[in-house]
Amino acid sequence: MKIAFAGTPEFAALALRAIIGAGFDVPLVLTQPDRPAGRGMNLHVSAVKQVALDAGIAVDQPEKLRTPEQQSRLRECAPDVLVVAAYGLILPQAVLDIPRLGCLNIHASLLPRWRGAAPIHRAIEAGDSETGITIMQMDAGLDTGAMLDMRALAIMPNDTTASLHDKLAALGGEMIVDTLRGLEKGVLHATPQPADGVTYASKIAKSESILDFSQPAAVLARRLRAFDPFPGGVATFDGVMIKVWAGNAVGISGAPGQVLEVSDAGVVVACGESALRLTELQKPGGKRLSAREFLRGFPIEAGCMLG
Repeated sequence: MKIAFAGTPEFAALALRAIIGAGFDVPLVLTQPDRPAGRGMNLHVSAVKQVALDAGIAVDQPEKLRTPEQQSRLRECAPDVLVVAAYGLILPQAVLDIPRLGCLNIHASLLPRWRGAAPIHRAIEAGDSETGITIMQMDAGLDTGAMLDMRALAIMPNDTTASLHDKLAALGGEMIVDTLRGLEKGVLHATPQPADGVTYASKIAKSESILDFSQPAAVLARRLRAFDPFPGGVATFDGVMIKVWAGNAVGISGAPGQVLEVSDAGVVVACGESALRLTELQKPGGKRLSAREFLRGFPIEAGCMLG
């Protein structure tokens, strides 16, 4: 089979590496246009583009896929299957109809739970005990297509979005290769998604990083794990915005926002329920530090308030 591929970040790059490594013919890769990044705002290629260039595969980077001109490279390629993973563009029906065997999506959740843009973040934030990968046949809806394969993965108590992302990316690469081999043999059958259990994983907004200490400590601890590596948590002390990257709930109480304890183990802040021990922090212009290292250059005392 001829496999075209559409994706952008590292999650997708790992799947592309797996497809190439399995020996499939990949004549074309679609990815987002190069974007300015870093302090110098120099143009950076996507992780998927770099994999394609290293493998000598042709790359197309349309801004959208709405017009016949923007779709022309894919149409000329005439793929049997288009594999899509975290591409970042909505595929119109005209594109979905191009591959002979349709378009397959690698989605990082157990559908129909967490359809949408941020399934890894939202699963951790919600306190889910497991997530996984679903390989689905794409249709015009938002992650509504019939399922070809699904495998679950436990969410560990210390998992962040970063660590869970890496596990799911590896699982997705393994599963898409198995799915493509099944398609070649004609042994796969699509199963419609259940009508019950639908939830939506909305895109993460930077404003969500603000820590509201009136909420339960367990909720805030999950949010910190979900928002690592982006956007982290934010608290204010004496008008200074402090980034908070990690914390855990502890069984003591006080007025929400009040610092109850300060030690090398962390800064304990009272919440609406229990308290949150902040264990990894960052001051403006600084880097992520353990509480012990952070407090050496940014002293905080018990009794003060964080907002």
